[in-house]
Amino acid sequence: MSKMPMKRLSLLLLLQLTCHFSGGSCGKVLVWPVEFSHWMNIKTILDELVTRGHEVTVLISSASTIPNSSKPSTMKFETFPVSLTKSDYENFIERLLEEWTYAAKDSFWSYLSTVKSLFWEFFDTALSMCKDAVSNNKLMTELQESRFDILIADAVGPCGELLAELLKIPFVYSHYTSPGHIIERNSGRLHFPPSYVPVMISELSDRMTFMERVKNMFYTLYFDLFFTTYNEKKWNQFYSEVLGKTTTLSETMGKAEMWLIRSYWDISFPRPLLPNVEFVGGLHCKPAKPLPKEMEEFVQSSGENGIVVFSLGSMVSNMSEDRAEVIASAFAQIPQKVLWRYDGKKPDNLGPNTRLYKWLPQNDLLGHPKTKAFITHGGSNGVYEAIYHGIPIVGTPLFDDQADNIARMKSKGTAVRLDLETMSTRDLLNALKEVINNPFYKENMMRLSAIQHDQPMKPLDRAVFWIEFVMRHKGAKHLRPALHDLTWFQYHSLDVIGFLLACVATAIFVITKCCLFCCWKFAKTGKKGKRD
Repeated sequence: MSKMPMKRLSLLLLLQLTCHFSGGSCGKVLVWPVEFSHWMNIKTILDELVTRGHEVTVLISSASTIPNSSKPSTMKFETFPVSLTKSDYENFIERLLEEWTYAAKDSFWSYLSTVKSLFWEFFDTALSMCKDAVSNNKLMTELQESRFDILIADAVGPCGELLAELLKIPFVYSHYTSPGHIIERNSGRLHFPPSYVPVMISELSDRMTFMERVKNMFYTLYFDLFFTTYNEKKWNQFYSEVLGKTTTLSETMGKAEMWLIRSYWDISFPRPLLPNVEFVGGLHCKPAKPLPKEMEEFVQSSGENGIVVFSLGSMVSNMSEDRAEVIASAFAQIPQKVLWRYDGKKPDNLGPNTRLYKWLPQNDLLGHPKTKAFITHGGSNGVYEAIYHGIPIVGTPLFDDQADNIARMKSKGTAVRLDLETMSTRDLLNALKEVINNPFYKENMMRLSAIQHDQPMKPLDRAVFWIEFVMRHKGAKHLRPALHDLTWFQYHSLDVIGFLLACVATAIFVITKCCLFCCWKFAKTGKKGKRD
């Protein structure tokens, strides 16, 4: 065994012994993760939990794409077999993202119809993996015997809440957003007043005109009435069979002790929050580390002009050759040096000021003093790193929440938006000149950066605090609002309103009858007096 794994294992043992002798405050954590960028966020939390002496077990399928899961680590990875191969799963996700990207060009109805079908495909695959996990008697027995203290899951990857229910342990969600905020509203019962909180996918800001509020209300009703992220009948039936009682996926998810939302007020628009919701946006951000020698030399060669960083995230590293040439042509005309994360064919017109990399230390580059602009697809991780380091953005959203992220940054005066598939060389050139040369963008981004840094507790520390809080108190039921136990008509007080209307109607009816009776009586008495 190499020295490094031995050092890691020794450190883990030391932490656990320290935890044991300090009063046994450390616990056992089970994790049901989601792949790709979601994993990057939750791994940051898990690494910190391990550092504090907790024992962390990550439950992954045999098709998982989570990197380094087979290498020695201070975390334990428990793998369970599934029918889907790793290659099939990667191809499946790649196809879904490609269809979602091209669906963005469609009309409103066609686009949301495609997004809905893609979500159903994803959740059907997730359901299959969940069935493989809970039907694995050996795995479930091991998990029962391990006596975990808490389960951490991502709200867009169902099954964690089912495992928590079976293991009778509290669970906490890590979550960013969902189309139309449908998961947050239906399962978390979070509030999104449509009068001033834009629906995710609407690309609106909180300062809406009358017609924009009409549009936002239309989106709200659409997601309430017509859009579902999964086949409810399948999931509800499966959860009811496994738990031996009639229930739903949404009801089970609603039992989460805490919702750790990977957002903050620097990018999110102000809105009401519930006590069991904490904003921890930017928890993965950290000060920049030194760059590799060769990369640092290239960066330093930029002189006063500085550098531009271009990356489309961890899930997209390629594009069509004609798009690459359009982009390369724009880069060749700027005085800055460019570091481009690109794994495709080298463009013939690539300028001497541009270098291609299969991988970039994105956070370290954004934190470098010579960085002038960041070209990004608008993923939440990259956006938060740009905010943390105060780097203006040229946004080229592709799918998911990216368009809304860029729209929010644009509304705050920190970004320029382009369409990756239709932009010309001139468009990209003008956008770069705008965010680099116009101090408006840098000043606004530095203002957001100051807000991100000026917090009483770092986002990561806040996330870990609430996880440990739930572990210490075996839950956080005192923070969970009673509205989770109400039906939709009780929640909106429709039963109370109906009762009050019935009372008013009854009172009006009785009073009317009494008045009519009195009038009839008086009229009868008057006629009798006239006869006399």
